Amino acid sequence: MPRAQSDTKAEIQAAALDLFARKGFEKTSLREIAERLGITKAALYYHFPSKNDLLRSLVEPLEQDMGDLFAEYGDERGEATEGMSDRARELLGDYFDICVRHSTLLVAVLNDVGSLADIGLIDAVVAWRRRLDRLLVGPGHGTPARMGAVIALGGIQDISVMLSAEEALAYRERALDIALAALVAGISSKD
Repeated sequence: MPRAQSDTKAEIQAAALDLFARKGFEKTSLREIAERLGITKAALYYHFPSKNDLLRSLVEPLEQDMGDLFAEYGDERGEATEGMSDRARELLGDYFDICVRHSTLLVAVLNDVGSLADIGLIDAVVAWRRRLDRLLVGPGHGTPARMGAVIALGGIQDISVMLSAEEALAYRERALDIALAALVAGISSKD
């Protein structure tokens, strides 16, 4: 029985993401991806004309999730909406969930920063972090507050890379407690 087109596309993405995370983007060939799935390279090219197109398709869900996060918590400039300080834990929790959901992609980023920079992902991640910083800290706070946000956000992101998804989720609330403590300590500090 032949595979459904959508199944093949999803299978290609899953195999590619696993290989990119293990070996890096540059060291993974389309031939390896096709062989892993038992399909021809031509079948792979039917769905993804290039390896960069395949990589972009893997990044799209993360971009969508981050867009949704910013739509929920901030305005188009990345400034916090009214009452954001009361929602910091909720924002950190949603960011935690996104990082865990996309942990394999984040590992792939670490394995091959150069290739992912070529498609703009590194610049996007830095821009997202800056927007998240502004949402959490807002204007009028100095370096210690920014440091608290960097530690909170970086810690959350690193948890998704250093721990398995199951382990990260098991300690989600404790991780949020720690991230929020770093954020509050930074905001409470005097410059």
